[in-house]
Amino acid sequence: MHDFPAQGGEVIPSDMSVRQKDQALLEGPSSLYDDGMRVAGITAEFCRGFWRLRAIGPCVTFFGSARFPEDHPYYVMARTGAALVGGHGYAVMTGGGPGIMEAANRGAREAGALSIGCNVQLPQEQKPNPYLDILAEFQHFFIRKVMLVRYSQAFIILPGGFGTMDEIFETATLIQTGKIRKFPIVLMGTAYWTDLIGFVGNSLLPSGAIDAEDLEGVYICDDPRQAIDFVVSYIEG
Repeated sequence: MHDFPAQGGEVIPSDMSVRQKDQALLEGPSSLYDDGMRVAGITAEFCRGFWRLRAIGPCVTFFGSARFPEDHPYYVMARTGAALVGGHGYAVMTGGGPGIMEAANRGAREAGALSIGCNVQLPQEQKPNPYLDILAEFQHFFIRKVMLVRYSQAFIILPGGFGTMDEIFETATLIQTGKIRKFPIVLMGTAYWTDLIGFVGNSLLPSGAIDAEDLEGVYICDDPRQAIDFVVSYIEG
């Protein structure tokens, strides 16, 4: 793992847990001094992330649950897909934790590709996995999500919970609103996504809440090779 300078935390107050700091940030107005200190801490966190990821090259980001063990089919799917991505010369980026994230970083490592993790500090679940070449750690979800999107050319999404749903729809929103260029979004695990796709196709689309062009670049499959062929042809075609 690359050797980077030690990271500092929020500047106020030093004895608060990460959860307490997030709650304090979101619970309402504070003094100008406290808010100024928070802005300084957030700015420093962005700068650390930009510095750590400054030279990673083209990469593909994998999203998915932290809760699937290595013998689960979704873990195997992510591991295989990431190895194929690495074989095409792309780095692999994940949230840096266990489950699907570990599987993708592991597949990248096995393919000899650069393996990157953007880990968020949580009370449980989110310990960095052992397959990372570059680890960037964050206290704030919103900073971490900027990093996961900023450096990626494509997004491969496997089954997951609230966090994965958040990542899907935030990425889709950024593409829809032109905040980022159109990138391929691949959903793997067709049975898992059936109800969600049905909602999008049967409610959002016919109601006019989204347009058909908002779904361009979205691909659904179970086969890792099909997924990666789609991603590579979309990026390089």
